[in-house]
Amino acid sequence: MSESALIWSAAALLVAIIVVPYFVAFRRRNARDASRKAEATRLGIDRPMAQFPFIDAAWCIGCGACVTACPEGDVLGVVGGTATVINGFRCVGHGVCETACPVGAIEVGLGDLKSRADLPLLQSDYETSVPGLFVVGELGGLALFKNAVVQGRSVGATIAARARGRKSAPEIDADVVVVGAGPAGISAAVTVLEQGLRPLVLEQEQSLGGTVLHYPRRKLVLVQNVELPLATRLPGAEYTKEDLLALLERLMTQVHLPVRFGQRVMDVRREEGHFNVTTGTGEAVRARFVVLALGRRGTPRKLGVQGEDLPKVMYKLIDAESYRKQRVLVVGGGDSAVEAAIGLAQDHGNEVTLSYRKEKLVRIKQKNEERFEKLVAKGKVRLAMATEVAEILPRAVRLKGEGGVTEIPNDFVFVFAGGEPPLGLLNRIGVQLGGPTAATA
Repeated sequence: MSESALIWSAAALLVAIIVVPYFVAFRRRNARDASRKAEATRLGIDRPMAQFPFIDAAWCIGCGACVTACPEGDVLGVVGGTATVINGFRCVGHGVCETACPVGAIEVGLGDLKSRADLPLLQSDYETSVPGLFVVGELGGLALFKNAVVQGRSVGATIAARARGRKSAPEIDADVVVVGAGPAGISAAVTVLEQGLRPLVLEQEQSLGGTVLHYPRRKLVLVQNVELPLATRLPGAEYTKEDLLALLERLMTQVHLPVRFGQRVMDVRREEGHFNVTTGTGEAVRARFVVLALGRRGTPRKLGVQGEDLPKVMYKLIDAESYRKQRVLVVGGGDSAVEAAIGLAQDHGNEVTLSYRKEKLVRIKQKNEERFEKLVAKGKVRLAMATEVAEILPRAVRLKGEGGVTEIPNDFVFVFAGGEPPLGLLNRIGVQLGGPTAATA
């Protein structure tokens, strides 16, 4: 055999060694992701709900960089050589996939919110259908601490630009009333204060923090190198709940931000170029602009079963270590329920059961899923999938499933069935929501 033939044979062998395994791995991944995509479609979790990665198939090269980069695990996959959304429910708007894509074929934005009757319709600057009234944070459909801060800063800058050069009327109590002292609300209020305007924050709780305030003790929160107002940058990726609350407290104190706690806003009315904001205590505040940073917790959603009014039934878990050697039922299939089960199932001697009405958990973060599955495998959490609470008794709980009703011993019940968002307030204000009418408008 000639020297050139040997060279070509060696090159062909080298190509085969490198390329063949790649194509084998590609086919396996494609088959796996196609199966996952089919299951997601069957479960209805592949559709845009709020934040969502939009993929331009014409530009996508199917490299899978977005899949690898996603911190939530199975949001994305590659099917037929093109990236696709597998589990849209898990997307919380990190945007890491967008940064990782080498050809700019992916963008994280909001899904078609016009079809969701539980979300306000917002313009690109987060203004509602009521001129001068803005919505930021979870109430607008976009989760994540970083998103809340960025939206708050953006709205604060928008309001400052509109108010620039226009004097406040003497009867106005504040240039901007911000409803909610969470990350979005504080970010918006501090931003307008930086711009020389007079903000006032109204918070129904007795402490700041918004949704973060209700997280379990020592919960880690992903913040993604966000920059707060006053050029305060958070260089780390994760912070504990307590660290974030302390940071927000320092920021509020640093600028002497006026915040009134224990003030639940009951109504907002636009009258003669300004807003009248009234609270449950009867206080009335007049402002030029209003920012709603309420979150979506609202009132905890009830199960509507007999015995739910017993004192052992609760709707949030702050300190799991307080419960030892107890028989606990956790109801729900989201991150809050799973995190509560994880906390209760640590070495405290508790007997933990998780009841969920569907056959599979599909809406939890990858880190939670990994920790939860290990506890289930060790027998520290018992799963009661495809079940619903039928009745709560003083020392037991009855669960209803395909096989009928089962009674299990029980000391405490934690319900994480979501919350009723403050749609009543939005309706009273006149804010247009999504739904069939808006979708066809």
